[in-house]
Amino acid sequence: MTPPLRALACALALGAASGPTSLQAQTTGLTGAPQIARVYDTILDARFEEVPALLQQTCAPGRSGVPGAQSRPDPAVCQLLDVVSLWWQIQLDPFDTSRDAAFESKANASITAMEAWTRNEPRRAEAWFYLGGAYGARGQWRVLRGQVLSAARDGKRIKDALERSLTLDPNLKDAWFGIGLYHYYADVAPAAAKMLRFLLFLPGGDKTRGMQEMLQARNDGQLLRSEADYQLHVLYLWYEHLPLRARELVAGLRDRYPRNPHFPQLIAEINDAYLHDDTASLRAWQNMLDASREGRLAAPVMAEARARLGIARQLDRLHESDAAIDHLRVVVQRAPAAPFGALAQAQLLLGQSLDRVGSRSEAVQAYRQVLAATETADPLKLAAPARAGLRLVPNAAAARAYRLSLEGWRAFERGALTDADRLLGQSQTLRPGEPVSTYRLARVRLAQDDAAGALSLLEQVIAMRPTAMPPTFYAYACLDVAGLLESSARVRAIELYSRAASVFGADERTKEAAQRALARLSTPRLAPARP
Repeated sequence: MTPPLRALACALALGAASGPTSLQAQTTGLTGAPQIARVYDTILDARFEEVPALLQQTCAPGRSGVPGAQSRPDPAVCQLLDVVSLWWQIQLDPFDTSRDAAFESKANASITAMEAWTRNEPRRAEAWFYLGGAYGARGQWRVLRGQVLSAARDGKRIKDALERSLTLDPNLKDAWFGIGLYHYYADVAPAAAKMLRFLLFLPGGDKTRGMQEMLQARNDGQLLRSEADYQLHVLYLWYEHLPLRARELVAGLRDRYPRNPHFPQLIAEINDAYLHDDTASLRAWQNMLDASREGRLAAPVMAEARARLGIARQLDRLHESDAAIDHLRVVVQRAPAAPFGALAQAQLLLGQSLDRVGSRSEAVQAYRQVLAATETADPLKLAAPARAGLRLVPNAAAARAYRLSLEGWRAFERGALTDADRLLGQSQTLRPGEPVSTYRLARVRLAQDDAAGALSLLEQVIAMRPTAMPPTFYAYACLDVAGLLESSARVRAIELYSRAASVFGADERTKEAAQRALARLSTPRLAPARP
């Protein structure tokens, strides 16, 4: 399912509505909002084991005859919160369908309970609001499982529930979030998705209005600020083209809910897929690995496996496949049951990394393991790249050059400069002018106090097209040359610092260092005092 079509179905599922009508309003508010928020925060922090006890404390067992029952939420609300808890467990490992039957059963029961509540108290705004929420929970799951029409039909049912809720209580700010989400998606959705909306007789959208309604719910609602941040980050990525703002929202969620591994995972993925910053993504994955190993994340085994897979991908892109292989071997050895397909993913990445360093026979074994694991089902689409790995035999000379470059770089890190120079020189002989090994050799020459030799090599890297190498290394070279030329060629140094600061996908720390240098060089130099 394409993201826009999935998005519209999700919007329908979360709350398709055209706004309140002009019927008599009745203000009711949300009963026990602080207690509900406490449970919701517990769910978002992935403390799922605490939820059952909290639910028992939160909701009244009946509507009458219980001291304090009037200030406690209806039992149907806690039934819905139980569904939300299970939904977030599914989101942590979305390809695992083992919880689906229990979720669907609980979601259907929650909808039945909410419908009964609205029949018993038809003038209760929160009953209609939570009915919309119950349909929304099931709708999001249906979207995840590709049941677009079913999700959209749920959205059509939500329409009446949210309209009724806001008619009875126009100050129920949280209800505006589902409405705003629908208005936004209905405006930006492509023609195919708009046809789906038309077939369901749903009203059109307004992107600007929808964003205003969602922000209103986020800022003034009682329950949905965090949910709003989560949904808004998707809009900022898909349609607003504001990945930094999306990352900021997710970082806020990570800070508020530090045990939930989903949020650090999202940060690493945003750094990768939207900012194309391999180094920032690597650091985010490493932070996630550290947190999982220290017991600071829920589902630590799953979180560690996912972090190691992410680390390995980024290390391979940064021409450090030997380190990637180390992480992948850990995953293969442990064969974790979660996340879904972790072992097969590790085998695929392992095969690709082994091919890069010239270990063809081991790579072939890894690819065959992937095909064996995906013989009956392949939702992660791993079989095709595994078959390609078996079919395409890497160039032996290129693989040897790559391996020598790695060995030379590791010798440099150990301080064995003579060995590093020799190994990187051999790599250059096999692949003259390869940018990463050229840059690494320049770093060795700098460490050997051969500034002229280093400068010559770095200028070779800069003379290449930035697209011919990972952006991280191009920015590194610009920064290093600018540093060497500051005192002798100030104008050239400023130009190179400017390049380093603007390379898309380069290390954020490199850009920041270049910006600091530009600020320093832009400060007027005082003329020396006359004797």
